[in-house]
Amino acid sequence: MYKGFEENKEGCIKLVSKPAYFLIAVSTKENLDLCIRHAMAGFTSSVNGVWSYEDINVGDFVSFLYGAKIFNLYRVKDKFAIKDAEQAPPWPILHFRSSGKKYSFPFRLILEPVRRLTESLVRVEFAYVAENLLLRGGYRKTHFQADQTTLQNVSQMGSLYKGPVEHLNLSNFVHFTPKYTLDKQLMQIPEVFLLNEKILQAAIRSYLSNAENCKRFLEQLSLQNFVGSMEILAEKAFPEGHVDLLMKENVPIGESKQIIIEIKKGELKEKDVLQLKKYMDEIGEECLTGVLIGRDASKVLIKKVKEHHKKISIFVYTLEKLLTKETFTFEELVQSLLLQKIV
Repeated sequence: MYKGFEENKEGCIKLVSKPAYFLIAVSTKENLDLCIRHAMAGFTSSVNGVWSYEDINVGDFVSFLYGAKIFNLYRVKDKFAIKDAEQAPPWPILHFRSSGKKYSFPFRLILEPVRRLTESLVRVEFAYVAENLLLRGGYRKTHFQADQTTLQNVSQMGSLYKGPVEHLNLSNFVHFTPKYTLDKQLMQIPEVFLLNEKILQAAIRSYLSNAENCKRFLEQLSLQNFVGSMEILAEKAFPEGHVDLLMKENVPIGESKQIIIEIKKGELKEKDVLQLKKYMDEIGEECLTGVLIGRDASKVLIKKVKEHHKKISIFVYTLEKLLTKETFTFEELVQSLLLQKIV
């Protein structure tokens, strides 16, 4: 569930529950048909698969993306991960001949059909997603987050979904909660993954979706008077690359205020500052600020940013509560996060 923010007359930010909207990329027509027939989405036993699973929450909306077309609108009713997914219907195991790797589908979303539609991605209403795909040179991802405007448009397309759904009975399969580790030797995919930037990015998006965390973040940026509602979107593409998080107004009026955030798991480098500056230049005057988040930054880099990049802020993240844990859940990761501005 996406948490939007609005500022009331007293200047206080309040939490407004708003569902996020994602397009789930499907690899084959056969898999698309199975997704629609059973009103279910599945993600592979891979880093991208677990990333999608953690990024999409119960209450969010999704559509399927295949062959440059958007299929149906669903509300996420439930989500769970299952053990021994190789034996679980409906999708066959994926085999990659070049690498010899095999992937099952342990990460599942149970969907509630809302609208029936088949629409071309080239429609102007899908411009936000289409631009991302074009700049990326193709799908190359399991899911794409669209903005609230796109969700509002899709909610008026097609017709209300009427018809049967063949619900699968997966009650014989044991559920598990995916976990993460900082120790490579403890990896046991798909149940334990090494913490990487994709998961950290999703965790920081979730962290900033908390009203108090977001308010504290804006105060550190001296943007406590940021007016209007906003949404936090993952991976916005630009000609120079893509930013990890984009904070933007839901309904811009006159101007579109934006904050771009780049996240690195390790120490921040000068090249990260220069890359962020390119993204900021691409947006122009409507970019309020650019933010770099990393584990640490050198004194030399901090000095350069202070002297030459006045609109860029550097934050460091800490995970102190997790340092004594061998493995941890996504929720524990989010709850342990602390962001502190150093520039």
